[in-house]
Amino acid sequence: MQTHRGRCLCGTVSFEVQGAPSAFFLCHCSRCRKVSGSAHGANLFFPDGEIHWLSGHADVRSFALPETRFARSFCVTCGSALPYRAASGRVVVPAGSLDTEVAKRPDAHIQVASCANWDDALHDVPRFDAYPG
Repeated sequence: MQTHRGRCLCGTVSFEVQGAPSAFFLCHCSRCRKVSGSAHGANLFFPDGEIHWLSGHADVRSFALPETRFARSFCVTCGSALPYRAASGRVVVPAGSLDTEVAKRPDAHIQVASCANWDDALHDVPRFDAYPG
């Protein structure tokens, strides 16, 4: 069985999730863009997953947007996105919160009708291995 480990940016919260993700989506909806501060959210979905908090569970907060299925969990100290159990029962793990490698490639870009206007044809934008300044 696969074990995925991760933590928040400040290191207060650490966790592990066991199992194989059934899906890996890059979501471009406005809600995922707002909580990630980026072009999309990148989340792994574990239908039978369990979150095991290794440290800092008292510093995890959750937010559910009323009258929607949208939810998220985060560290109260640094604001990093953390795993949560969705209303559907699946465990949702923000891919960027993981310290272990993810063998699964993203399955799809979803909610692309909601893409930010600047998130288009980015293959020709220059790439650098480090900050270019």
